[in-house]
Amino acid sequence: MTERIVVWHRDDLRTADNAALAAASRDGTPCPVFVADPAFYDERGLACDARIEFLFECLADLREQYRDLGSDLAILHGHSVERLRELLTPGARGSATDHTRLYVNRGVPTADGLARDETVLGWRGTEAFGEDGIVREGRSRDGWSDQCEAYFEADRHPTPDSLPTNPIPSDCTLDDLRAEYDIESAKERVPRGGRTPGLRRLDRFVDTIHEYPSAVSRPAKAEQHCSRLSAYLKFGALSIREVYQRVQSEAVDGRGREMFTSRLFWNRHYRQKLADWPEATERSINPVFRSLHRQDHDPDLVAAWREGRTGFPMVDAAMRALVETGFINFRMRSLVATFYSYVLREWWKPGADFLYSHLIDADPGINYEQWQAQAGLVGVHPIRVYNPAKQAREYDAEGEFVRRYVPELAPLPDDHLPRPEKTPLAVQQESGVEIGEDYPYPVVDYERRASEARELMARHHDRAQEALYSDAELLARASLSRRRRREASSDDEQSRSDQTSLGEF
Repeated sequence: MTERIVVWHRDDLRTADNAALAAASRDGTPCPVFVADPAFYDERGLACDARIEFLFECLADLREQYRDLGSDLAILHGHSVERLRELLTPGARGSATDHTRLYVNRGVPTADGLARDETVLGWRGTEAFGEDGIVREGRSRDGWSDQCEAYFEADRHPTPDSLPTNPIPSDCTLDDLRAEYDIESAKERVPRGGRTPGLRRLDRFVDTIHEYPSAVSRPAKAEQHCSRLSAYLKFGALSIREVYQRVQSEAVDGRGREMFTSRLFWNRHYRQKLADWPEATERSINPVFRSLHRQDHDPDLVAAWREGRTGFPMVDAAMRALVETGFINFRMRSLVATFYSYVLREWWKPGADFLYSHLIDADPGINYEQWQAQAGLVGVHPIRVYNPAKQAREYDAEGEFVRRYVPELAPLPDDHLPRPEKTPLAVQQESGVEIGEDYPYPVVDYERRASEARELMARHHDRAQEALYSDAELLARASLSRRRRREASSDDEQSRSDQTSLGEF
């Protein structure tokens, strides 16, 4: 009898290009397992029901992949460390007595998951595979882009032709988990999870990638014409390497392919930053900003931001779209983050948590590292206080996005949608829209608060720089890539635009 090897799936919900599965198939009998850990489903996980449902769809698809190969995916419920220890304990339910080992792909855990991983990876018989473009030993910045490109270009791990029966039984179903945690997604137009839908979406995007440059920054177009692959990458239904290789080999060469390929590198870049410092989800990178606005909490302003009733239509449309669909493009993520941090003067962490909880594609490295960058908490990024009216004029000139998500403003002429509070009374009466009744006046004076925010950050600048350059480890943690440093030193509009172009998959 060949040795049984538990293959622990986490954010690698596929049988293709899966290092742990390929190795287990070579070395013994793979026993694929997914552990539904309560930490993901309760309030600690900050996961909306729609993201959990997307995960369940990925798991259902993964089970079909295994069944097509002759095996099955065992779904277990409980704390990961305890359930995995049971599997490796002779005589326990579902365990094997023939020296069961455990294979797992490394992933990039947050600080909460780091202790769990250190425990499991420290067990005798556990083997971890870190072939994902992330450097985990030594200095991650030395030749990072070259080794990341080498990963993208390397051959993918083969999918097994067939597999033996999985001896580990499931102890729950996906319906059991839905009932246990009262999962009922209320979001609309959420893509279906799983490898099969992900591959179909990849096929469409490869054929239409020429539309990507004109769609990526426009929130209404981004919903349909960006790749929308980020959720499939987040759960590993697709490997980022196979997406890269498909785009490189089959997409038409041009600006769209170039832009999208750079986003795949930025995806790895921000995962690398989280691997270097997992506490970025909890604490400001630069210690000078760790208490910034922490005592300035205004619950009414936060409620207006969360509910999309700030009186700034582009902000309100973005927040309503987030809550309604679980998606907004990266420019809108930047807008609502800077508005929350600079204009509303709120402590960054609850705002970042709110976005993370609602995004279907929520990736901790991208969400929290980018929020900190947008909120000026690093000390190396240019301070950019996005102007909601300017964003509306430039990226929603015909009001498609605002009218879709703020329908009470739909009758207003296009020219008045960026600043409805300035609409003449005669136009309000003619349109049947009364500002202050049908739609609120702005909750704050944007121009004054934006100016004060720039002054505040300027006062902190010298101390922030001193903190960075007196601590080599902190400087490395906060540093930009070589490319990003070149862009930050340039004043042209294209460079400034590129600085905010991560994550629009």
